[in-house]
This record gives sequence, C-alpha cells and structure tokens, in this order.
Amino acid sequence: MKAVERLLKKGARIPSPDCIEIGPEVDVERISGEGVVIHAGCRIFGDRTLILPGARLGGEGPVTVENCQVGPGAELRGGFFREAVFLEQARCGLGAHVREGTILEEQASIAHTVGLKQTILFPFVTLGSLINFCDCLMAGGTDRRNHSEVGSSYIHFNFTPNQDKATPSLIGDVPRGVMLNQNPIFLGGQGGIVGPVQLAFGTTVAAGTILRKNELRPNRLIIGGAAIAENIEFQPGRFSGTGRIIKNNLVYIANLMALHQWYRRVRSLFVAQRFPETLLAGLLENSRLAVAERTRCLKELGDKMAQSGDSSLFERRSALDAALQSRFGSEGDLRVCEPFLEAMTSMIAREGKDYIAAIKALSPQACGQGTAWLQGIVDDTVTAGIAAANG
Repeated sequence: MKAVERLLKKGARIPSPDCIEIGPEVDVERISGEGVVIHAGCRIFGDRTLILPGARLGGEGPVTVENCQVGPGAELRGGFFREAVFLEQARCGLGAHVREGTILEEQASIAHTVGLKQTILFPFVTLGSLINFCDCLMAGGTDRRNHSEVGSSYIHFNFTPNQDKATPSLIGDVPRGVMLNQNPIFLGGQGGIVGPVQLAFGTTVAAGTILRKNELRPNRLIIGGAAIAENIEFQPGRFSGTGRIIKNNLVYIANLMALHQWYRRVRSLFVAQRFPETLLAGLLENSRLAVAERTRCLKELGDKMAQSGDSSLFERRSALDAALQSRFGSEGDLRVCEPFLEAMTSMIAREGKDYIAAIKALSPQACGQGTAWLQGIVDDTVTAGIAAANG
C-alpha cells in the first residue's frame, strides 16, 4: 500500500492525494492520522520526520518537510523546512525558510517570508514578516498576550566582512526565560542586530534601530540616533574587539548547554501522548547540534585570527574545545537541581503533563531554584571557557 493511501486509512485529511510526494525513506508510522491535514503541493522526506496529531501542512502554499519533528497542532503553512523542531501549536507562515538547528517551542510563531537557521524561539515568541533571524536564541514573555516580538523587515547580521559566523545573539537568556515569567523583549521593525549581542529582558528597541552593543540592564528603551556617515580605510582580515566576541560566544554556548539540560532533566518529565519520546529526541539532538555549530564557528574564528597574525585563540583552541566538551552534559549543582525537580514533579502530579500550565504554576521559590541551577551551568561554562581562551 502506498504511503498516501496508508495515511488516508489512518484518518489524515489529504484533499488532493495525487498532488503530494512522500519519500520512500519516510516512516509512515511516525505520521499521525488524527487531525493531520496535508494540502496539495506538499513534499515529505527523511526517515526522522515526525508529524503528530492536529498538525497542518500547506494551508497557504506548498510545503517541503525534511527530517523535521512537527508537534501536535503545529502549522507549517508554506515554505521549506529541514531538520527543525516545532512544538505544540507553533506556526510558520507562507514563504518560510527554516533550516537545521532551529526549535520553535510552544505557540512560537513566524509570519510570512521568514528565514531561520540555528534559531531557538521560546514559547509565545512572535516574529513578523520579511525577517532573517539566523543564529539567535530569543526568550521573554508570559503568554500569548504578553510575548517577545520582532517587527517586520528585521535582520540579524550574522556574517562578518572577515567571513566568520561567530556571531550568535542571545536575546534574553535560558535560566530565567524557561520560567515564562520575564518581561518581554521588543525589537522594532526595519531594524537589526549586528551579532554577537546580548540583550536583557524588558528591552524595547525602537523601529529602525541597528544594535551593535550589549544591553545587559533590564527594562531599557533603545532609540537609534542619527546615522553618522564614515568612509575610512578598511583591510579585510583585521580583527578588533575579539575579547567581547569570544565572551559573547561563550555565554551563548553556555546557555545552549543549560537548555540541553533543561530538555534532558525537565522536559523529559512531560513525555506523554502529546509530547512523545520521539519529539523529545528532536529537542535533544537539535540542542546538541546547536552547541556543536557554535563551537565550530568559534574555532573557525581562531583560524581566521591566526591568518591575520593573531594566533592567541588558535593556539588555545584545543584547550578551549576540551573545556567546552567537558562541560557538555554536566548536570550542574545537584544540590540546587534536585529540590527544583521535586517541585516540578509535584506540580506535574497536580497540573498534569501540560508543560505551559505546570511551569506557570510554579512558586517563585521553585522558579528561583530552577534559575539558580541553570545559571550555575552557564557561569561554570563561561568561567572555564574564558580561562581556557586566555591561557
């Protein structure tokens, strides 16, 4: 029996069965029939592809899915999606181009014509239209009415004149962002960030502003000033501000490691019919790959610096790589972790395995414990990384 026929028999709604393509490597058992809708023009590939109940593909245009994990009720309305994870009720509009290392958590959404790669959006985070937002992690907000947002025609500048991508930007952070109790961050449209940059929760950036510096003070309004035209000598291959760049990369990598532990120790408690082991596996794999990608880009920066005559990072890259590898998988301080996990387990027993409801029902004390645990992982990783990078 053909794959399309098997899906129809399982209950999937496919209005034009002759107008979709399913690769022979696709495991149809990983595609639910319950409430799944696949419109004409959709193409599904990859042996790791997972499509859960209520997911909808192609509502606004053709969709290509390759080795993605699509959670319950998620909507991929049109575009290309490869090696990305979409949790419950995540939504992507027409013209999306979403590639490897990307995670959209619960109810995160992007409007039409958005490009993402190595991007992680926490629950409720919303991106407007005509956006390029690769190499970012964005958190903030408490619900669908109070969420972090990026205005239309925004870009994260993630490739330098020296042709490196050691440019990830951390918008919010993991230790506090996972608690879903922080002020949202707003990035106004027709603006951009020149990575790598860190922004604190509560930051509001006026439309048309280009950010080039960290803002670690919470609840700030940033308004871009008048542009200053300059025409100065520039020689490709010269590096400046490398100390800030290296530290921002280490902070980003450390937050990814904390997120991996959150997925491993906390998200795993929510495994159930609507969040199966296969979806958890996608989160763990993508967070692992995200760490590997950022580490690779940092090592590549060291190579390019050496070519320009600054061999400091190149000579220490083995020590830096060893320091980061030794901390990937670290569970942090269990004396801090275990009380939080106990509180989380108790909350699940009371609220059930609804991730958003359980997190939002945690007491301020429990949230503080969870944040302290994750922040410990971040701080330990950054400290070890800086020590290795500085020799």
